[in-house]
Amino acid sequence: MANTKLGLLASQEIPAQTREQFAHFFRYLTGEKMASAHTYAAYERDLWRLAQAAQDKQLQELAAHDIRGFVRQLASQGLSGRSIARSLSAWRVFYRLMIRDHHWPLNPAEGVKAPKAAKALPGTLNSDDAVGFLENIPDDDALAIRDKAIFELAYSSGLRVSELVNLKLIELDLPQGMANVTGKGNKTRIVPVGHAAQEALRHWLSIRPEYARGQVATVFVSKNGGKLTPRAVQLRLRHWQQELGISEPLYPHKLRHSCASHLLQSSGDLRAVQELLGHASIATTQVYTHLDFQHLANVYDQAHPRAKSK
Repeated sequence: MANTKLGLLASQEIPAQTREQFAHFFRYLTGEKMASAHTYAAYERDLWRLAQAAQDKQLQELAAHDIRGFVRQLASQGLSGRSIARSLSAWRVFYRLMIRDHHWPLNPAEGVKAPKAAKALPGTLNSDDAVGFLENIPDDDALAIRDKAIFELAYSSGLRVSELVNLKLIELDLPQGMANVTGKGNKTRIVPVGHAAQEALRHWLSIRPEYARGQVATVFVSKNGGKLTPRAVQLRLRHWQQELGISEPLYPHKLRHSCASHLLQSSGDLRAVQELLGHASIATTQVYTHLDFQHLANVYDQAHPRAKSK
């Protein structure tokens, strides 16, 4: 059997029969599947976990309750839900091959689920940093004027980057301070556009005709006059992060997250924030309540006389 640099599965700790079964699997992986060295190493690590958990049990005799027990062991050892899910996936592939080639009776990993991975909280700017960033973008050239309008609108109205680049002139109503946005699932919603964003948009729209090419219908256009791409917005944010000497990474979704978090902190109206963001389920919006609690917890820790141990 070919071995990776770790050589885990060549260990004498693993029963000889199990090593032979793994050897067959890795011949399949490199022969039929033409797996890369990276994929090979990942499978080796995952099957090592299976062998360690099984100990002296024959792999073909394991049942679903054994696999669920192994999952609990891995979780208790601090392995993340994502890593456990990857191991389960590798085990399923291994058992499918054994069923195909060696007529094993069942795949005990089929249907077993990993613990849910902890959902990462979205990154946000605090309100002072958000305002400072937007106010420090100059208006000395067309790209800067356009960029400021994009970022002001993202922060004002909580738009996704795809919604920003696809927003059409006909969908923007500055006199009424609103925009008709098409989001995920082709669902439309009306969002308010704040005063600062309105001013930035008016400035951009006053010079847009000089740069727009042909009949391009979107509010924002590229430096070549065509439709702007999400990637271009990401790169422009990175440009201004470096230009303004901001150490914290900036990306379009951070402006959207910041909008939602600051609104929730000020209003406490979760349903309104859900409507603004265009979330189908309020459960998606509730992540911002965790951000709000973190803010409260930080203030509490710093201010309450009984918060800290002496």
